[in-house]
Amino acid sequence: MNLDLTDVALFVRVCATRNLSAAGREFSLSPAASSARMAQLERQLGARLLHRTTRQIALTQDGETFLERAVALLDAAEQARASVGAGREPQGLLRVAASVSFGRLHLMPWLPAFMERYPGLQLDLRLSDRVIDLAANGIDVTIRNGPLHDSALIARVLAPSRLLLVAAPAYLARHGTPQRPQELADHQCLVLEGVNPWNFRDTDGSLIKVRVGGRMRSDNGEAMRDAALAGLGIALQSTWAVYQQLKSGALVPLLAAYPMALNSVVSAQYLNRNFLPPKTQAFIDYFAARFGPAPYWDEGLPRIGN
Repeated sequence: MNLDLTDVALFVRVCATRNLSAAGREFSLSPAASSARMAQLERQLGARLLHRTTRQIALTQDGETFLERAVALLDAAEQARASVGAGREPQGLLRVAASVSFGRLHLMPWLPAFMERYPGLQLDLRLSDRVIDLAANGIDVTIRNGPLHDSALIARVLAPSRLLLVAAPAYLARHGTPQRPQELADHQCLVLEGVNPWNFRDTDGSLIKVRVGGRMRSDNGEAMRDAALAGLGIALQSTWAVYQQLKSGALVPLLAAYPMALNSVVSAQYLNRNFLPPKTQAFIDYFAARFGPAPYWDEGLPRIGN
């Protein structure tokens, strides 16, 4: 059985967009031609891949199984092309996902030089605070900030992500400065969705868990940082998000004797495969060189937190 790689690529994009017509336009195909190609692929495989109605497209169980293989097949083809002749230079469409805050602060400033270095690459950058399914959305690599979890993804650590508590001087002038984690119960804490309680290491190494609360919560880290700048409370932040404000004095660090217990990193994560396409390898290597074990955002900051 000889599969047409265009049909396979179209299937992957249909899975990502959940729209047959939109995916077909990426390949200059009409809706009728796109539908015919999907039908041809299903006949060759002898399996139904998609549930199609007038309103939506959903993967069948066979479709879910084939999707990961399809992505791997396309990457293998690109790896083969890139292994000979002029194809050694990374090229093609690179799909990258990252959080809104980190993407804006630490990817965007470096991307012009990256694109200039690799003129054969096109970039599709998805910024979202939701965790994106790489296989379902055709994402080559995602940049994540947080602890590493066991998963089907391969992760390469790009930099540490130190966590600390911060507040504006105006807030501390009005409400006082907490000296121990337990005192946070008496303060306005700005709670990021899904991050509560706050866990600290005591001076003897034991764990301190403090369930915090306040008048404001959000699902966006930048919103919590801005709320702290406005004097609304105490926020838990990564140094990469607040390093400029710490250096200017607009925010001050708190509870230096009680580091956060969570080990957090900035990592590049990609699907578990036996190889990495040149375009993805180039992107990861580039930002590993920009960040590293002593990233620029930690320069000049006191050793606070983990």
